[in-house]
Amino acid sequence: MSTITKEVQDSISPDKALEMLKEGNQRFLDNNELKRDLHFQVNITSEGQFPYAVVLSCIDSRVPVELVFDQGVGDIFSARVAGNIINEDILGSIEYACGVAGSKAILVLGHTKCGAVTSACKGVELGNITALLSKVKPAIADVQQRDGEVKVEEVTKANVFQSIKEIRENSSILADLERDGKIKIVGAVYHVEDGQVSYL
Repeated sequence: MSTITKEVQDSISPDKALEMLKEGNQRFLDNNELKRDLHFQVNITSEGQFPYAVVLSCIDSRVPVELVFDQGVGDIFSARVAGNIINEDILGSIEYACGVAGSKAILVLGHTKCGAVTSACKGVELGNITALLSKVKPAIADVQQRDGEVKVEEVTKANVFQSIKEIRENSSILADLERDGKIKIVGAVYHVEDGQVSYL
C-alpha cells in the first residue's frame, strides 16, 4: 500500500474518504490488514503529508485509530481527547486538517464503555477533569429528556452528535467546506467488544 500523495488526495471525494475508512475497519475485523513498509512511509512523508481524513476520537487505549481503520503513516489525522469532545484546540486542529492540509472527511468517533462518558453520567468532579466532563452534559440532558433516564451508551451516541453540532456551529471554516461539498462530517461508535465501527 503506497502513501497518500497530493494527487491521490485531490482525487478522493468526501464519500470516497469515508468508504476508505469503512474498508479499513472491515480489513481490521477480518484480520486482513494491508502489508505496509512503515519505514518507507516514514521516509516518503518526511517531505510532506496529505491525509485524506481526520478522526476525532477518545484517548481510550482500546481505540487505536490508525489500527482499527488499517491506516498507514501519513494516511489520516488523529485528534484525540477524552470523551471526543470539542474545544478550541481540537477545533483548530480539525480546521488545519481540512482547511489547510486538504482532508476530505471528518469522523467523530465515540466508543462503547467510554470512561469519560460514564464519569460524566456519574457526576465525577476532579481537577481539570471537571471542566472536560462538563462538555458531555448537553448529551446527558438530551438523553434524559428523550428517554427519561440516563443510559451511558445512548449518551455516547448523543455526545458524538453534540460534537458534530459544535463543529458546525463554532467553525465557519468547516461549515463552509461542508456546505460547498468539499468535506463531509459524520459520526460513528467503535465497539470495544469486537472492534467494529457503527456509523450513526
